[in-house]
Parts: sequence; structure tokens; C-alpha cells
Amino acid sequence: MSKVKYYYDPDTLSYRKIEPKKSRRYRNIAFFILGSFFFGLLALILLMNTNLINTPQELSLQREVNNYELQFELLNRKMGQIEEVLNNIEDRDNNIYRLYFEANPIPEEQRRAGFGGVNRYKSLEGFNNSEMVIATTKRLDIIKKQMAIQSKSLDEITDLAAEKEKLLMAIPAIQPVRNEDLKHMASGYGWRTDPFTKARKMHRGMDFSAKKGTPIYATGDGKVKRADNNSSGYGKHIRIDHGYGYMTLYGHMSEYNVKRGQKVRRGDLIGFVGSTGRSEGPHVHYEVWKDEERINPINFYYGSLTAKEFENMLKHAQQENQSLD
Repeated sequence: MSKVKYYYDPDTLSYRKIEPKKSRRYRNIAFFILGSFFFGLLALILLMNTNLINTPQELSLQREVNNYELQFELLNRKMGQIEEVLNNIEDRDNNIYRLYFEANPIPEEQRRAGFGGVNRYKSLEGFNNSEMVIATTKRLDIIKKQMAIQSKSLDEITDLAAEKEKLLMAIPAIQPVRNEDLKHMASGYGWRTDPFTKARKMHRGMDFSAKKGTPIYATGDGKVKRADNNSSGYGKHIRIDHGYGYMTLYGHMSEYNVKRGQKVRRGDLIGFVGSTGRSEGPHVHYEVWKDEERINPINFYYGSLTAKEFENMLKHAQQENQSLD
């Protein structure tokens, strides 16, 4: 109920009721309706930016969005851990594995290279969390590329290791005759007196004196290239091709235990000591060839001798005595 207003009339000395004009009444009604509309609109805007009037479906979707944001955060933490482990593997790959196998390290710019060309992430643009999703996806793609490069590198290292193992097994690294079977190391590599002409002559191998029939062993993995008596002076002899430019020769044998074309491993029995060919007594004349040049075998006995035994052999090998062939 509206409040009634009065005014004092001095002519009649009485109070009279104020009658509002109709135009003013309509104006007040209009102001009221307009004000109510604006206040209602403002209230609606405020409510829409709060959870007070969200539907259950909207609330469920918001919880789902929050959960996805949490999952992205956890994913980024895990990617950080993966990157740390991957960086450690890459460091060992470049500075240990590849260094050991004499392979060139993989350049850092190749490991960290991005993706050129078209925008790979265009489909992820235009959403509320596009920036976070694109950054995470890019990071994941880079990790995947790094892992692919590292996997390929480790495959290469595996191949290099296998090849290195083959090389190490191929290099002649033991004596052709066991120490317990030796009478003595008769003559070394260098200038020696020829047993037949008594002239000073270059002796390009080592003579291991042992009784006839003493076993002779392959000093490295390889393939028998020759097992015959068709080379002047060597008598019955065997030549083994070890690959990588290495070949060994075993001369003056009494018998063969292998044949031409046969594959042998280091330590395999290949024949027996004799005195065939140009020989003054039972022994094995042993030579090491590298790239078709005869070199001193004294440098290749790291696989069968102790330091003391090697020192003793070196002492005898350096003596300019008479050879046995």
C-alpha cells in the first residue's frame, strides 16, 4: 500500500491530500521496471560465472576438465623423469660406448631437432587449454624422436660390439705351443745366425722348441688358408687367415689336424711339432702377418702369458743366437 502524502493549505487553514500526477506515476513505474531488469541481468551474469546455478552435467564436465589438467601435470612430471634418464643414456652413448668403439658421436642438434614443415598441431588449437595440450604433445613427440635415435644408436653399438668381439678373437693372442710343452723358446724375431750357412740372416718369426708330436694350437679365430708342403723351407705348414689383415703361419709340422678351408677357433688343435722342411730339429716356426707384412709375434702373447713369463720370453727372443731354420 502506497504512502499518502499531505500539504498544508494556508487559505483554508487545513491539510489537503497530495494527488500525484499520472505522468509521474507512469514514470516511476517505468524506472522501477527498468531498474529491476538491469539488476536481474547483473545477478544472472554473476550467477553464470559461479557454480551456484550449474547443472549436474556442467558440474560433472568441470570435474572431468580438472581431472584432465591433473593428468597432464602428472604426465609432464613423468616426461621430465624420462628426459633425465634419456639424457644420461645419451651421455654414456657419446662419451663411453662410441668412444670405446671409435665411432663418431651423434651431434646434439640431431638429437634435439624439432619437426619442420606443416603445423602438426593445428587440430589442437582453439580450445580453452590448447596451449597446455600443444606444449605437452610437442614435448612427447620430441621424446619419441630422441628415443628412436637412441634406439638406432644402441643397435649400431651392438653391431660394433659384436664386430669388436670378432676382431679380438681373431687377433693371434696366445703361443702356438703351451708353456708346459716347451723345451725352450729357441729363437726370436730379428737378425740371427742361419743354422746351415752360418751367415747372419733376418729371421722373421719365432722358433718354439718341443719334442716331436707336441700339439700346436691356433692362436686366433680364422680359416685355414693352406695346409701343405708346397712352400720352400717351411716343410709341412699351416697358414690361417684371421681376417682384419692378420695371418699366422706354423712351420715344420709332422702332422696336420685340420684341412684347407676349415674354420678354427683360438686354442683349437691344428697339428703337431715336427722337423720337416729346412729345419735343424723338432720345433714350430711361427710367424704373424699383418697386411701382408711379417711382424714380430712377441707383441701378441697377451692372452696366455703372465708378466713374468712374458719378460722371460722377451729376454730370450732378443738374444742374437742361431735359429733352428
